[in-house]
Amino acid sequence: MRLLTTYKYTFLLAGATVLASCAGGDNPGLEYAPNMYHSVAYEPLKQITDETSGEWVSSLENGVGEYYSSNPLNANGMNMRTPAANTVRRSKDGHLPYRLEKDDLEKAIDIKNPLAMTAGIEAEGKVLYTKFCGHCHGDKGTEPGKVGEVFLGVPAYNSAAVKNRTEGEIFHVITNGKGRMGAHGSQLSIEERWKIVKYVQKLQQQ
Repeated sequence: MRLLTTYKYTFLLAGATVLASCAGGDNPGLEYAPNMYHSVAYEPLKQITDETSGEWVSSLENGVGEYYSSNPLNANGMNMRTPAANTVRRSKDGHLPYRLEKDDLEKAIDIKNPLAMTAGIEAEGKVLYTKFCGHCHGDKGTEPGKVGEVFLGVPAYNSAAVKNRTEGEIFHVITNGKGRMGAHGSQLSIEERWKIVKYVQKLQQQ
């Protein structure tokens, strides 16, 4: 009987401890070993400016709380640095963002492909073409693919309307779409689009 009573009070004490540690309102409750999962490093997506925040769990010796996460060396205590004025992010391959709008096809005529035609570029262009273009334009660009057979009106690359399109125009259409063709600028990187252009130009010559 005494053993059962001991167990009873043990469970009651454990239950009370769990309930006491539960979160409520703005109080996150008790945390087990918080120093193990609260990063001391600056976090770019979180900024706590209160230097006393987390004092009660801090094991640091820098005079601020565990949860303080502002960088006093940056303006406004920001963790992320603001890019320099008038800077434009390039891709990892050094390409600038493509700025022409969908209706600016004529402005794209003289844009040049930065990639040279090599066996490797052609092979990669063919793989990308097969994944993203072949279902509408067909494997050779002269007969529609399975989707093109359903949605009629897909032009052949060697047709009068398409065979003389420049590499800049082809890139523009891949990027922004044309007619019923959807834009692929969000699906393919700039370099991947230029590789497809190289392969499409080969198909134009058939």
